[in-house]
Amino acid sequence: MMTDRATAFLKERGLDVDGIDREALLAAFADEMDAGLAGKPSSLMMIPAFISIDKPVKTDTPVIVLDAGGTNLRAATVKIDGAGKAEIGTFFKRPMPGTQGEIGADAFYDAFADFLMPIIDASESIGFCFSYPAEIMPDCDARLLHWSKQIEVPAVVGTMIGTGLCSHLARRGYRRRTVILNDTVATLLAGKSVGVARNYSAYVGFILGTGTNTAYVEKNSRITKRSDLDPDGAMAINVESGAFKKIDQSLFDRKMDAATNDCGHYTFEKMISGAYLGRVGFEVLKEAAEAGFFSPAAKALIQSWKSVSNKDLDDFCGAAPTEDNPFLDPAFTETDQEAIVALCSPVYARAAVLTAVNIASAIIKTGEGHDPARPVCVNVDGSTYHRTRTGQFRNRVQDELAKLLGPRGLSYELIRVDESPVIGAAVAGLMG
Repeated sequence: MMTDRATAFLKERGLDVDGIDREALLAAFADEMDAGLAGKPSSLMMIPAFISIDKPVKTDTPVIVLDAGGTNLRAATVKIDGAGKAEIGTFFKRPMPGTQGEIGADAFYDAFADFLMPIIDASESIGFCFSYPAEIMPDCDARLLHWSKQIEVPAVVGTMIGTGLCSHLARRGYRRRTVILNDTVATLLAGKSVGVARNYSAYVGFILGTGTNTAYVEKNSRITKRSDLDPDGAMAINVESGAFKKIDQSLFDRKMDAATNDCGHYTFEKMISGAYLGRVGFEVLKEAAEAGFFSPAAKALIQSWKSVSNKDLDDFCGAAPTEDNPFLDPAFTETDQEAIVALCSPVYARAAVLTAVNIASAIIKTGEGHDPARPVCVNVDGSTYHRTRTGQFRNRVQDELAKLLGPRGLSYELIRVDESPVIGAAVAGLMG
């Protein structure tokens, strides 16, 4: 039977969904998180965000929001009502300064200031979701470590983004309070907007899209790598969970990783996120073609390909291919197509299991959720989580979560907040 043959083939090469030791992975996540909080060697950076969720969110009060992290810069005014419903008012975007060629620091910040002028009078506060690599400071400013997404503003690297923006606004007569956070912490805080009207005990933000990351709220007393924190307080922690390394890679993962420009880094992300699932599946198909799984015509076609997109593979294995899907090529017989589904569906099943372990680790780490009336709020963002079809991905994640957390007596609620980076940045700007 094709499924049995495919399962044996994958298992021999290290991809064994049923054989994943969930409890061992939970323990490894916990150890790495603790080490990262203590400043000890760890694959998890556990970056303090210096944002507490204990402060009340000002309701029915407008705040200015900036969202920068891709090739577009977005701005909006946002107001959150007493029921936790966010209302996005004026909303506009422009290309991120530095995407049209190299510019200097003054031109960069002037572009930001110009962009804000139509809404600058809406609020004294700016919530700024800044998702390029940056070190967040205790005053919620951020030092840019380096650019990504081909942004060309070298003079800004190493400088304080919030200070630069505020100084250029001040030149125009506007003094504004700015709070900077990254998209995963913003996702956590977007859950807090819903929590205005709910009785959640803790918050987790989880993103599974092109990449992946997790944020949760930690007690300051456990962040022992810093000696300048109020031990009675708590703050959001950016886990950088995509970098988790304490996990066994299959042959397919190792081959795929070897072809990336950051080989050996972001091991976990490369096993579960949208940028890599198609690549792992392609390695499975190439290896299976050599092992005799396909007809001669199908084998030749697979070997002629340079890549396979995650969308095409997921659409096919999830029984929703469009007419131009490459797996509908006449070279593939019905048996070939059956083999593709049997071989590649486990790539997505494994991703669902690992996603559940990741989310469960954060829920457990909050130390909350023991009272069913006060569950842990998990805001889940990202197209890979919400749109992956194969194996009913979201249902598989939720089933795995129930098996991991039910016996522990932990209560949680998975939610989805549209425009999470924008809403989360608004919450940051509206808290104390």
